[in-house]
Amino acid sequence: MTEIRVRGLTRRFGALTAVDGLDFEVGAGELFGIVGPDGAGKTTTLRMLAGVLRPSAGEARLAGVDLVRHPEDAKPFLAYMPQRFGLYEDLTVAENLDFYADLYRVPRAERPARMDRLYRFSRLEPFRGRLAGRLSGGMKQKLSLSCCLVHHPRILLLDEPTFGVDPISRRELWLIVHEMVAEGVTVVVSTSYLDEAERFDRVALLDRGRILALDTPRALQGSMRGTVTAVRANHPRELRDRLRSLPGVTGATLFGDAVHVVSEDPGPLAGLLATAGVSVLSVEPVEPSLEDLFIQLVGRGGESHG
Repeated sequence: MTEIRVRGLTRRFGALTAVDGLDFEVGAGELFGIVGPDGAGKTTTLRMLAGVLRPSAGEARLAGVDLVRHPEDAKPFLAYMPQRFGLYEDLTVAENLDFYADLYRVPRAERPARMDRLYRFSRLEPFRGRLAGRLSGGMKQKLSLSCCLVHHPRILLLDEPTFGVDPISRRELWLIVHEMVAEGVTVVVSTSYLDEAERFDRVALLDRGRILALDTPRALQGSMRGTVTAVRANHPRELRDRLRSLPGVTGATLFGDAVHVVSEDPGPLAGLLATAGVSVLSVEPVEPSLEDLFIQLVGRGGESHG
């Protein structure tokens, strides 16, 4: 069953087109990712899906509700967690949860069981009396997510939920999200972390307001043209610049202490490096990542726009 259907979704801010004719669908119980760099249009897309920003053109339907005409009708079964911490810092953890339970009209009889579950998810029980403004960044995000889940939403929209969050809190956030998906909640997440996107059911790679590719992470990785080789050397930046000038190399990008080289045929690469007088520590083939694919797609897009 389709929970979210988007057709030609567009948003303009004056002369700037932030989101440009998006088309996609999200199935019930799916973890769907909108992935791209800053300025790609991720937040604008989620704000339109949440009904807080009106599209300039196109349509979006959530569970059959027309968000352009009747955005208020989606609020009972929808939860939206913006990137910026939006809770009340002068209220405690417990007071924030109670306040959102009031907003969503959660029946009093159901609240104790729901609160116990949310505290178990978030591990915020020991901090229920602490002011939200005095929580760490990761704890604030977990509180925001808990407030979104207090009314058992059917659809959950998360805007870069792990931005600036420590690795332990990031892992705990994803455990909560995956448990919600396992229970049938439809989740749409925006992120600029492509390694996170590899955990999603499907991914839309977004750049300059347009979808470059949309499929499962494995299918997207398999669609990459050429092969990827990790090359390591003492001076990786210099190595990257030298590699880009070699024949048959279509891309060279820094990945930590290595350079990922995209080439039509990896066989002659070692020979080319030796012929060019490039000293390396190791050369080994690697599976293409979503980041490799995204860089390749953005490069193609830049050429076509140019």
